Amino acid sequence: MPTTAIPFYQQKQKHVHHHSTKKVVQTHSSRKSSSKSVRKEQAEASTAMAEPAYTVPAFKERNADDVPEYQRVAAHCGKGLAELQKELTRIKVATHTTVTSLAITREVQEMMSIKKKISVSADKAPEFLVELRAHTLWEKMPVKLFCTVGGNPAPIVKWYKGDKPVDPLSAPGKYKMESKYGVHSLIISRCTMSDTAQYSAVATNTHGKATTKATVTVKRPAGVGDLALLPGSVPITPTHPSKLDVTLLDAFGVTFGTEGGSCKLVANMVVVPDLPNLPPDVMWFRDETLLAPSKWAEMSVGGGAASLTFPHLNKDDEGLYTVRIWCKDGTVEHRAYLFVKDGAPSVAGAPGAPMDVKASDANKDYVMVTWKPPNITTEGAIKGYFVDRRKVGSTDWVQCNDSPVNICKYPVSGLSVGHSYHFRVRAVNSAGISIPSRRSSGVSALHSAAGEVEGVPSAPGKVVATRNTKSSVFVQWDAPKHPNNLVGYYIDACMQGAKTWVPCNHRPYKHTRFVVHGLVQGETYAFRVQAVNTYGLSDESQESDPLFVDAALTAPSAPHGITMLSCDGSSMTLAWKRPKNAGGTKIKAYYVDKREASTLRWREIKTAPSKERVLKVENLTAGVAYEFKIQAGNLAGVGVPSEPSKPFLCEAWTMAEPGPAYDIKFSEVRDHSMIVQWKAPVYTGQGPVTGYVLEKAKKGSKDFVAVTEEAINHRFFKVKGLEAGAAYVFRVRAVNEHGTGKASDVSDSVVAKALAGTKEIVCGVDEETGDIFLSFEACEIAESSKFAWSKSYKEIADSGRVTISSGGKHSKLTFTNPEAADLGIYSVAVTDTDGVSASHKITEEDLKKMLELSYNIRHPIVPLKITLSYEVLEKGHVRFWLQCLKMSPAVSYRFIFNKKEVVNGEGIKISHDVATGVIQMMVEHFTRDNEGSYTVQITDGKAKNQSSLVLVGDVFKAALKEADFQRKEFVRKQGPHFSEYLSFYVDDDCTVMLTCKLANVKKETTFHWFKDDEEIVLDVAPNVMSGSCTLPIPMFSRKDQGVYKATLSDDRGKDTSAFDISGSVFDDIINAISHIAGSSASELVLQCTPEGIRLQCYMKYFTEEMKSHWFHKDVKIASSEKMRIGGTAEMAWMQICEPTDKEKGHYTIEIQDATMSHSRTFDLSGQAYADAYAEFQRLKAAAFAEKNRGRVVGGLPDVVTIMEKKSLSLTCTVWGDPTPEVTWFKNEQEVVSDAHNKIAFEGGKYASLNINTVTVEDSGKYSINVRNKYGGEFVEITVSVYKHGDDVPEPKLGQTTKPGVPPKSPAPAARVKSPTPTPPPSVKSPTPAPPPARVKSPTPTPPPSVKSPSPAPPPARVKSPSPAPPPSRVKSPTPTPPPSVKSPSPAPPRSAKSPTPPRFTKSPSPARK
Repeated sequence: MPTTAIPFYQQKQKHVHHHSTKKVVQTHSSRKSSSKSVRKEQAEASTAMAEPAYTVPAFKERNADDVPEYQRVAAHCGKGLAELQKELTRIKVATHTTVTSLAITREVQEMMSIKKKISVSADKAPEFLVELRAHTLWEKMPVKLFCTVGGNPAPIVKWYKGDKPVDPLSAPGKYKMESKYGVHSLIISRCTMSDTAQYSAVATNTHGKATTKATVTVKRPAGVGDLALLPGSVPITPTHPSKLDVTLLDAFGVTFGTEGGSCKLVANMVVVPDLPNLPPDVMWFRDETLLAPSKWAEMSVGGGAASLTFPHLNKDDEGLYTVRIWCKDGTVEHRAYLFVKDGAPSVAGAPGAPMDVKASDANKDYVMVTWKPPNITTEGAIKGYFVDRRKVGSTDWVQCNDSPVNICKYPVSGLSVGHSYHFRVRAVNSAGISIPSRRSSGVSALHSAAGEVEGVPSAPGKVVATRNTKSSVFVQWDAPKHPNNLVGYYIDACMQGAKTWVPCNHRPYKHTRFVVHGLVQGETYAFRVQAVNTYGLSDESQESDPLFVDAALTAPSAPHGITMLSCDGSSMTLAWKRPKNAGGTKIKAYYVDKREASTLRWREIKTAPSKERVLKVENLTAGVAYEFKIQAGNLAGVGVPSEPSKPFLCEAWTMAEPGPAYDIKFSEVRDHSMIVQWKAPVYTGQGPVTGYVLEKAKKGSKDFVAVTEEAINHRFFKVKGLEAGAAYVFRVRAVNEHGTGKASDVSDSVVAKALAGTKEIVCGVDEETGDIFLSFEACEIAESSKFAWSKSYKEIADSGRVTISSGGKHSKLTFTNPEAADLGIYSVAVTDTDGVSASHKITEEDLKKMLELSYNIRHPIVPLKITLSYEVLEKGHVRFWLQCLKMSPAVSYRFIFNKKEVVNGEGIKISHDVATGVIQMMVEHFTRDNEGSYTVQITDGKAKNQSSLVLVGDVFKAALKEADFQRKEFVRKQGPHFSEYLSFYVDDDCTVMLTCKLANVKKETTFHWFKDDEEIVLDVAPNVMSGSCTLPIPMFSRKDQGVYKATLSDDRGKDTSAFDISGSVFDDIINAISHIAGSSASELVLQCTPEGIRLQCYMKYFTEEMKSHWFHKDVKIASSEKMRIGGTAEMAWMQICEPTDKEKGHYTIEIQDATMSHSRTFDLSGQAYADAYAEFQRLKAAAFAEKNRGRVVGGLPDVVTIMEKKSLSLTCTVWGDPTPEVTWFKNEQEVVSDAHNKIAFEGGKYASLNINTVTVEDSGKYSINVRNKYGGEFVEITVSVYKHGDDVPEPKLGQTTKPGVPPKSPAPAARVKSPTPTPPPSVKSPTPAPPPARVKSPTPTPPPSVKSPSPAPPPARVKSPSPAPPPSRVKSPTPTPPPSVKSPSPAPPRSAKSPTPPRFTKSPSPARK
């Protein structure tokens, strides 16, 4: 049988990624001695280390004498498992012992030869000539660590396990230390799992110290373990971490991070048993160096995962990370590379930060600081480095060197004895300074060796790049000839066609081979390498040969799904499915073997290798069952054979139904759909195939359902409605006239999920040629990939209808002469990929649009973005313009008006702008002569176009009107003018403000306000220099409607702005007032009056024009005698006259503006109603008493002056119900009727006091008291009598009516006036004079907080009539009855205010100035 060739770098990679749990079974044809086995193991190890060059294996050659398979199987199984395991352990122990012995002998010899060369007399710091090396061994085996150290005086060597010294006395017999001839060794006997650690040897003398470290890993064979006791438990068989069964499920892959960011490496695992308090032992390594938890690397294990977290990434963290988990079978390992790229530089172009900063305590005078240089590609060359220091515990960094040091080490001096320091380094180039490196962590012994060679290393040798995976490349190179204390290498990559080199690693890599990750599949790259030491970077190596990134070539995997398509009794037609892994290249051939089911011997079918996956096997025996197996071959070799097929009976098929379809494949897999294709059955039955039944089921289910109700008449179908991420399987049955045939084999499972980056076919038209095309860009591609175009899923053969061109990831199908025959579904598939494919359906409508676009491209026109239009500009200029989508500088055009070309001239300016594509014509004087049609004709190379505009009729009139307006506007704005015309707003006090803004004014400019052509003069003249003027209209109401004007004028001109406040403008103002007033409305207040109960709502301003409504129990109230509605300037009220129980309930006032309503509610029921009703009854009674009390209605003067010996008649009209009693007084003494003083009271209305022949003694103060049971009134009259011949005395004016308390007079009420009768004609006042104030009887004084419900102006004083000739009697003037009846009001409740006038009473508006 053929062998499988594996490239050398895969062998190496396989070795590196060794999994310790896998079982290795080796077969031997015969037993060999143990010595030969040891030599064979050493030879194989040497061969693996030699890394031979890769060769492409040839195809297998068949040999008839090959050993049959069943004999090989018998040889494998002949040995017992226990014997094989024992032999394997013996071979490993012997090999390890021999290799260790040889290595020690060789290193001792080298050490002795070196020792002879060392000068004994020279003083020198310790230096390890042979360093410790790592060991991996089985449990209970010994291990010997040794090293060779030089120095003078002879150094003293101490051994450490981790960071603790090794003490032989702590475990007698466990450790043994030896020191002979400069060779120091540590022997650990019977190693256990706890001996796994990092061991170090520290050499010290008077000139310094040096350290070497190595890791010892102890593994446990399967099935072997120690017994231990769980802490705090009874002695039982415990579960130790090394006895846990650990299986890795999902581990971290190649990871990319950025300096300064964070990163987490996670390995998910299954632990059996899963004990929360006993997780498995997990160790993390970077570049084979054991890591310890720190602030830079946080480790955790638990919950089925082990994680390593980097909270602040640094380039020092880059490297190959290994997680090693201890289990009962030894260890489980996984490793992957972490790349850390440079963070954002502090200055553009600045270099990256240095790394691996270390400090060595050389002596008391200085500390040697060393570091590694950063990689540079596009940045400028590094000119040097700055070293900073700070004391431990401090935050202040101090720069140590004034000028940059150009090598990667620097002795820092001037340090304080007994203090510890941290150090960091910054790189410098021409662009600036890099960000600082990570600070050093403590001081480690490091001193430059004597005789160190200075200078950068030479350039590395030849660089060879080979394929690894679809996104990685394996790069190897030769070491530099002059390493000069080499510390590592930097690898750079450059994509073909680009000029920029990109760093592949950001931390020096020590080995001469490196796997570059993160590359783009399908692209071609070149690589180069630089060597690094403490002096800097070497020159770049030569570039590698360009390499196409794709998976490495391997032999294909085994075919599968062998099925029989037909049988005629002597031959069978077989088909099978392609290997799941083609090995990175096209499969060239298939090899088929057969055997009878009753035998074990396979025989090759004596035919040429099959290139297709269908083969007719002939020369078979009827009635015999056969089994088959198949191998696939490609350039890398022949793959492993498939599993034997199930037995196929060689028996002729005679059924009438068709045989099975085969080769089910999938394309255009998306999240919810996919295309399923298959091939027609080889055996068609007794009639042609008329259709197919396609069935689907979810993976793992046997419940297949048909995807269509009717048979499919072609061999492809788009299955829709799939569940995203779900796996499906399909099968197909062919149908003919006799029925449905045998089902095909179940297809491979396919997941309904689109490939990352999947793109669809784009259908378009070439902008240059006008060709209609279909274009596709693949999301991934292999070097051997091809684009396979199909129509209706049949490959397009060479024809003159289309042409196909492909390059890189792009492919384009161009139609030669598209027509109806080209309609249909076009699909493309990319071979040698994971199913990259797409399709596009061209419909008749799509073809029509593309043909039209193609015609336009082939017959070009100048594309217009905006057709010919016009606009009126300032000064009344009219601009005719259009805009092209694009325009060349060679464009030409002309304007045509009414069939005549227009050229530049007076009043007309024509221009264009190539950048914007605008062509325009400016007409400065637009008049009636410009009515007509306008056309622009454009020529730009071969493209032409024209656009027309008809400007006649109403359209022209509108343009002309606008031009005239703009012209006048321009003239208007030359003088003072309104930049904003009159408008209104309402301020927070509900005052309406008319405002306007002014422009181009000066001090001499005058401003006037008018309403309905009458000027409004304000107290303060408008200030035009402020830029605006405002006219306030307080207490706005309907009377303020009218046309308001504002005029602005000076010697340059005049401007006017008018504002008509009526109609909708008036409504807008009222709405604005309503909004402010409604928002400020108070809660409803209860106020009682003699007429009823009143509800009042106070607000900033109220006018009856506002949309206000009252509601009782949600029923709107209309004003009536029962329910009166009114208001004043500061409140709205609603009065319930003569309230009854029907008026109880909720009352609401609602004030509406343009957008919302404002409501306030009062609950007039319960105790509130009872209290209000009682107060109403009291006020009503008081008003009745005030109305009916006794009072003087009129007729009496205030002052009477009379000459003696005349007769005086004091007559007045009184009123009261019942009729009042009348009493006269003189100087507070009652006057008794006699011959001199005659008192009369006629008809209960007219009271008089007649004094006959007055004398001086009759002078005095007279008064009349009118009273009934409801109260009365006391009125005083002053009488002055003078003698004949004397001057008439001055009447004492200014006397006012004052309350008096006559004897036995009841408490007087408010004065009630009644109609005045005509007094007797004989009684006149001889000398009328200005009457003084009348004196009334006292009335009840209301409390201070009580106001009268309806305030009214005080009554006018009654004066004596005009002077007349003195008659024999004095007659009092005719009294005037009062217009209304007043009564005192009771004290209102605390929340009540003074009542308002009745509804018909309006608040007077102030006079407009």
